[in-house]
Amino acid sequence: LQNAELGKRAPRWIRDNEVTMCMKCKEPFNALTRRRHHCRACGHVVCWKCSDYKAHLEYDGNKLNKVCKDCYHVIIGCTDSEEKKRKGILEIESAEVSGNSVICSFLQYMEKSKPWQKAWCVIPKQEALVLYMYGAPQDVKALATIPLLGYTVDDTPRSADLPHSFKLTQSKSVHSFAADNEELKQKWLKVIHLAVKGETPECQNEVPVN
Repeated sequence: LQNAELGKRAPRWIRDNEVTMCMKCKEPFNALTRRRHHCRACGHVVCWKCSDYKAHLEYDGNKLNKVCKDCYHVIIGCTDSEEKKRKGILEIESAEVSGNSVICSFLQYMEKSKPWQKAWCVIPKQEALVLYMYGAPQDVKALATIPLLGYTVDDTPRSADLPHSFKLTQSKSVHSFAADNEELKQKWLKVIHLAVKGETPECQNEVPVN
């Protein structure tokens, strides 16, 4: 919702399973300390600390509702200078880059000898040579970024368990990925093969989100 509409229209609620961290302070959720709450104004999923504000919402008959800090400041009409701080490289919201990306989808990811984990991977159009990795499609902070330029691509599968895998290597850093199917793997490879040479890839973004 645009700022002017906050509190006047019911928001679209982001589903709990679409995020792994608070959409405001970026702290990871865990079962004990960080339960998920919804801001009744913007629909974002936030932790208890960030939902500890109340404002009168027009769409709910001007009743007091739990809202996040940002919406609270907008609705009561005071600005928050913190918002003006520049976002760091990892602070680009996933939804923002996914909506304007060369390619994005879930991939399995493994670094060194850590276990495989599922990551939402995005190569944004404005930075077509960088791969962003998020825990989930609506997360507001990336877990990691890989500048692809200069990496070597090895597309031979690592194991029979993950037949659609490939890896990126550069001196001592090795990143392994696996797609759900061969078609998705080839789409990623098409983009990555160009990016490692410093060429801007064509948009491959007819990739299904799940």
